[in-house]
Amino acid sequence: MRSLLSFFIFLTTITTIAQNTTISKDSTVKYTEIDFLNMKEQLGITLPNRPGPSGNPSDPNAANSDETKVVPYTLPNPLVSINGTKILTEEAWWNLRRPEIVEQFETEMYGRKPQNIPDVTWTVVSEKDTLAGPYPVTERLLMGKVDNADYPQIDVTIELLIGLPKDLKQATPLVTRFGFIDWPFGPPPAEPNSYFMSSYEPLWKQQLISQNWGYAILVTSSVQADNGAGLTSGIIGLVNKGKHRSTEDWGALRAWAWGAEKVMDYFETDALIDANRIGIEGTSRYGKAALVTMAFDTRYALGFIGSSGAGGASLLRRNFGEMIENLASSSEYHWFSGNFIKYASTLKIDDLPVDAHELIALCAPRPVFISVGSPLIEGNWVDGKGMFLAGVEASPVYELLGKNGLPNTTYPTMGSALTDGEIAFRQHAGGHSTGPNWSTFISWSHTYWND
Repeated sequence: MRSLLSFFIFLTTITTIAQNTTISKDSTVKYTEIDFLNMKEQLGITLPNRPGPSGNPSDPNAANSDETKVVPYTLPNPLVSINGTKILTEEAWWNLRRPEIVEQFETEMYGRKPQNIPDVTWTVVSEKDTLAGPYPVTERLLMGKVDNADYPQIDVTIELLIGLPKDLKQATPLVTRFGFIDWPFGPPPAEPNSYFMSSYEPLWKQQLISQNWGYAILVTSSVQADNGAGLTSGIIGLVNKGKHRSTEDWGALRAWAWGAEKVMDYFETDALIDANRIGIEGTSRYGKAALVTMAFDTRYALGFIGSSGAGGASLLRRNFGEMIENLASSSEYHWFSGNFIKYASTLKIDDLPVDAHELIALCAPRPVFISVGSPLIEGNWVDGKGMFLAGVEASPVYELLGKNGLPNTTYPTMGSALTDGEIAFRQHAGGHSTGPNWSTFISWSHTYWND
C-alpha cells in the first residue's frame, strides 16, 4: 500500500499538473521526458540514470530505513575554503567562504537566477473581512503581473493572499507559506472556532492571528509549474522565451524562491507589514523551497522548514530515505539545475561539492526551525535524522557568527523541542505537515519578534 507521504506527493503532482496546463497527464509525461532528454543531451550523457529507491516500504527496492545500514560518509567542511584556507573570522565567512558555497549551489544544484528577469507589478484585486477561528481578519488577494513585453506568448501572474488582523494599527510580523490559496484536495479542513472545540491545535492562520501577526500564501504554481513539461513556460520559460534551459539555468525551487523575493519586495511597500520580521514556511517540496529562499534572500528573518528531506535540509550523503537518484530523475529533476542530473549518472554523490548542512549555513545568522513528523506516520522518506544532523553540521557557522546552533549531537526523542538556539529542531508525532509544530515555532519566534 502506498505510504501517506508517497500519496501526498502523488496528489500534489497531479494537482499541480491540472492547475498549470491544459494538456493531458499523458502529454505532460511525454513533454517532461522530452525536456529531460534534452538536458541530458546538453550534458553529453547517453547512459540511463541510476535508478533511485522506492518510497514504498513494501517494494523490493525500498529506500533504506535502517540506521545500521547507513554507510560512512564525509561532508564538505563549510568553514574550509576551496583552496584549503580555514575560515576563522566573520569577515572570511562573508567575503570568501559564503560566496564560494553560493556559487557551488548555483552551478551544481539549484541553478543560477538570470540577470534579465522582468519586473513585477502588484495589484490588489479583492479585499474581504473574514475570520480565523474567533479572530477578525482582513484578507487581500493580490496578483503580481510579470512584464512579458519581450515575449507575449507566455503570461506569468503571481497569486498572493495576505491576511492581517482586522483594524491593525501598526506594522506587524508575518509568515509566508508556499502552497495553495484554494485547497486542492476537496473541502478544506474546518477551522475550529476556539481552542476548546477540538482536541488538536487550531490551524496555522488562527495561531498567527492570535499573536496579532499576519499570514500570506504564495501560490507556487502561479510562478512555475511543478513538472518538467512546464520548464518552457512559467517564469523560467518566459525568461528563456519558450526555449529549453541551459545546464546552469535555475530550476523550479529557485524559481519559487524568486517568487518569494518578489513577495518580499511588495511587503517592503506595505505600511501594515513589518518587512524586517517576515518568516517563510513550507512542507515537503515547499519546505525545500522555503530553505532555498532563506539561503538566497537574506531579507527573510525566520525559516520554518517542514519535512523538506533530500534536496532540502536532509544530508544527501546519508543513504537513508530519498536519494539523489530520485531527485535527479525525470520526475524531480525540474526542481534543480540541469547540471544536477550528472550526480545520478556520470558522477556520484561524493562528487557533489556541497550538501544540505551548507544550505542551512547560508541562512546564518538568521534563525531556522527544522520540523519533521513521526516515522510511524510520515514514514522515513524525508530522513528526519538526516535533517537534524545537517543542523548539527551547520552549527559551527552560526557559532562563528556569534549565534547558537543545535545544543547537542544526539538525535532527540520525539516531541523534544530543541529551541535554545538559532537552529531549532523538533520531531512531532504527526504526519507530513508542519501543523503539530506551529505552536512550538511561534513560541520560539517570540524570542526574535518581541514587540
